[in-house]
Parts: sequence; structure tokens; C-alpha cells
Amino acid sequence: MTSDLTSAPIPRLIRRLAIPAGTGFFFNTMFNVVDTWYGGQLSTSALAAMSLSFPVFFLILTIGSGVSIGTTTMIGNALGRKDHDEARMYVSQSLSFALCHALFLTAAGLLLAPKIFMLMGARGEYLSHALSYMNVIFTGSTFFLLNFVMNAILNSHGNTRAYRNFLIGGFFLNLLLDPWFMYGWAGFPRLGLAGIALATVLIQCIGVMYLFRQLSRTGSMPSLHFADLQPRWRYYRELFRQGLPATMNMTTVSLGIFIITWYVGHFGEQAVAAYGIGTRIEQIALLPIMGLNISTLALTAQNYGAERIDRIRETVQVSLRYGVLFAASGTVAALVFSRELLGLFTNDHAVINIGVGFLTVEACVLPAYVLLYICVSAMQGVKMPLFGLIVGLYRQIAGPVVVFHLLTAVLGLGLIGIWWGIFSVTWSAALVVVIYVSKTLAKLEKDLNIL
Repeated sequence: MTSDLTSAPIPRLIRRLAIPAGTGFFFNTMFNVVDTWYGGQLSTSALAAMSLSFPVFFLILTIGSGVSIGTTTMIGNALGRKDHDEARMYVSQSLSFALCHALFLTAAGLLLAPKIFMLMGARGEYLSHALSYMNVIFTGSTFFLLNFVMNAILNSHGNTRAYRNFLIGGFFLNLLLDPWFMYGWAGFPRLGLAGIALATVLIQCIGVMYLFRQLSRTGSMPSLHFADLQPRWRYYRELFRQGLPATMNMTTVSLGIFIITWYVGHFGEQAVAAYGIGTRIEQIALLPIMGLNISTLALTAQNYGAERIDRIRETVQVSLRYGVLFAASGTVAALVFSRELLGLFTNDHAVINIGVGFLTVEACVLPAYVLLYICVSAMQGVKMPLFGLIVGLYRQIAGPVVVFHLLTAVLGLGLIGIWWGIFSVTWSAALVVVIYVSKTLAKLEKDLNIL
């Protein structure tokens, strides 16, 4: 299953990898949508607390993504070179690498979450809701990170189906557990927002057991010995070198969400709730692109190890064509059905009206995300992770701070200025990225021909 990533037709491979991954991302996003919907049933304050928690929750996703990308890149490169012993060592070392990060994340999260939420303006019941949710999530962060790294191992071997199956099963299980834990059925205590978090952690725990079984059954993880899990600096260094820039890039996303939420927070809880719902809808529209990210990284990593730059170029071109087509469909749906989509999460008319303004602008940004995500994934596959970090620093931090202030304060556009700020910063970054990646692949191909 691994060798044909460097020989089979690229369009067929992209479909084989991206469709299961995209399907999994759909159910993962719907998992989050269910959580958001149940949070809205509690109160607008609980819904706003979940929106406020997202930048903090994103820290777990950030570290998990960095570990995952480093794992996929290093195992994929080793498999492309046909060095199976090296690939096996990266499998075991990536697992212990994830565990070390999980322990640190749990301790830091429980300690710092109250200060972060208060910095973001949460007080009283608003703060209590946010902490009741995130304290449970941080306690279970080990399960999140193990799932990330086991999925990365499977992806590097060309298997995107196992994680898809877990995400589908997790979605349906969440439909049962969310109301059970939240409302306290069958003698279980009523936990409110903490119940939604507990359901998420329990499902992640089940996912660890399922994915470990899949790794063993498919041969992606040959016999695992305890000695192989003991940290080895050589492997940790390479995982760190490839994963840290990706983690920092994702951290810029978290900081970017924090910056947007901070600016939006000046316009009240209803604006924060509208932004939170709007981003959930945006995630649904971007689901097919998420699958393309996974396939681009896996194909690029193995073909870079096999020194097939021509196949990497074709991977990027085909992925961009598919991605722009999907994004255009999402743009139309978001523009036409924005009010109806927002109405699924809340009946607060003020929240819906604010959300319509957000989606009207954000729908036109979706194609830019395609250009950014696929090109950054390609650069990660060719072991150039710093590229994504530089783009992230501009797109998530430097650009928004300057542009948001200009549009909201200097020009007096108010809340709509934030939405147009996202539009201008994202599109400017996307256009620069496409030009840079095209030139980089041409240079790699030229250097290879010289050698």
C-alpha cells in the first residue's frame, strides 16, 4: 500500500487519500457542530463560552498538528527511500514524542487557562462556563495527541480510512453522550457544559484503542518494544525540527483566532457567539480541502524521499484544481443559505444578523484558503516547514493587527471592518504563496537534474 504513492497516477492517489480523509473531517466538524448546538441549548452565555474556549482548545490541536506533520514527513520520506528500519524507528519515537508533549500540555493548560480567559475578558458565569469546559478537555489531552500521531503514522503509509472510521463512529457516539452527560440521564449527574467536554474526552479515549488496533493489524506499526519508546535524541531532533515550525504555524492560527476574538469581543457577547457559529459553518465549507491537505502532505513526503519532484508539482496542480472547485461550491452555499445555516444554532436574531455579515464576506475568502493550505502542505512534505510559519506570522498576527486597527478604529467601519480585514490579509498571503511555491519546485527540479 505504500510503494504506489511514488508510482501510481497522481489524480487517482489524491482521490484515494483525500476522499476518506475529507469524509472523516466532515464528521469531525459535525462532531463540533453538535457540541456547539448543545451548548446553544444551555444559554447564549454557554455558547459564547465555547466560542471563547476555542482559541485555548486550539492549543491542543496546534501541538497535535505539529507532532502529526513531523511524523508524516519523516516516516513518509523514509518510506520513499525504501528505508523501512528508519520508518519503524520513527513510528515508535513519534508515539513517545507525543506522550511527552501531552504531559506538558495538561499541566500548563490547567494552570494557565483561568488567566488566559480573564485576559480575554471573561468574568463571573462567563468565566465559570469556559473553565468547566476546558479543564476537562486539558485533562484528556493525552488521548487527543495519541490519536493525532497514530493517524499520522497511518497517513504516511497511505491509509486514511482508519481515522475516517473513528471519526464517523465518534460523531454518532457524541450524539448520544452529549445530551446524556449534559442533562444527566439515567442517574448520571447533570454536568452542563462540562458534560459536553467529558463526552469528547471519552470518545478520544475510545479512538486511541481503535487506532492502536488498526496500526497493529495493518502492519503500519511492527512489533512495538518498550525500549523503542525510550527517547532518542536523533529522532526527537528531526521530529522537533519538522514539527516545531508546523506547531508554531498552528500557534499563529490560535493567536489569530485570539486576535479576532479580542477585536470582536469589543462588540459584545452576541458578536462573539456569531463569530463562533460562523467559523463552524466555514469549517464545513472547507472540509474537502482538509482531505486534500492530507493527501498532498503524504504524497509530497514520499515522492520527495524518492526524488520525484515532477510528481510533487503534479500533486499540487491537481489538488489546487480540485480545491478551487470545492471552494466555489462552498462560497455559493454560504452566500445563499447564510441565514438558514445560522438559524440551526441559535434563535437570537441579533446573533444571526451579525453572523450573516460575517459569512457574506468570508464566503469570498474560501478559495484563498485552498491556495494557502495546499501550498503549505507541499512545503512541509519537502522538509521546508519554516515557510508555513512565515506565512502564518503575517496572515494571523502582523497583518490582522495592522489592518483591523486601520479598518475598525481609523476608518470607523466597526465590526464589518474585521470581516473585510480577514478578506484582505488572507488573499494577499495566498497570492504570494502560490508564486513562491511555484518557484521553489522549479528550483528543486533544476537542482535534481544538475545532480
